Amino acid sequence: MSDNGHILVVDDQKEICDVVQEYLTGEGYRVSTANDGTGMRRVLGQHHIDLVILDLMLPGEDGLTLARSLRNESGIGIIILTGRGETVDRIIGLEMGADDYLPKPFHLRELLARVKSVLRRVQSRVGEPGQPVRTNARFAGWSLDLSSRELLSPVGQQVRLTTGEFDLLAAFVNNPNQVLSRDRLLDLARNREAGPFDRTIDVQVGRLRRKLEDDPQNPSLIKTVRGSGYIFTPTVEFS
Repeated sequence: MSDNGHILVVDDQKEICDVVQEYLTGEGYRVSTANDGTGMRRVLGQHHIDLVILDLMLPGEDGLTLARSLRNESGIGIIILTGRGETVDRIIGLEMGADDYLPKPFHLRELLARVKSVLRRVQSRVGEPGQPVRTNARFAGWSLDLSSRELLSPVGQQVRLTTGEFDLLAAFVNNPNQVLSRDRLLDLARNREAGPFDRTIDVQVGRLRRKLEDDPQNPSLIKTVRGSGYIFTPTVEFS
């Protein structure tokens, strides 16, 4: 069997863990399971994990708290899996650093598509061998380290970014002074297989503006092009 990566499924429902483990194992992945935060940390301490599929409703520490802890500690892929259907839970999950969100009940083939997409994004963060490494982008006094994912303000203050915010800003700095449609930003910031999150792009743009702009209501760095999308206006220099 091929090894496409090691996935950890964290869900307090054993039947879900078993079904997902069997399916993804059949698709060439190594799969471990845990039923709570304690079990999750135990597996993480014993194995290199590429992606965590994380339920929100867990005994003890909830999934949102665990997602935030995971993101603070690493760039590991995170897919939030939950029975909750409200938009606010999806947005909060993305804010906490999750890469994607899938509500229950779900189709296993859709889960597989999202797993593949997030793993590609994780790989892109690491970079590919043989390619020129451009790790630091400077624009309008700001500095974005594409390797460590660190954003520094013009006065040298570190500004925290969620995974979605970082991926979107990376897409902008790699494509400055170009009008980028929402579809194009979806392609650049997250693979199309991840699903239709067009409105999430608008949410992330709004959050980026609040962190980057002096006046988020009248942005000068990330401008809206009516009917077309967004344009990142500063000159970007790489080193």
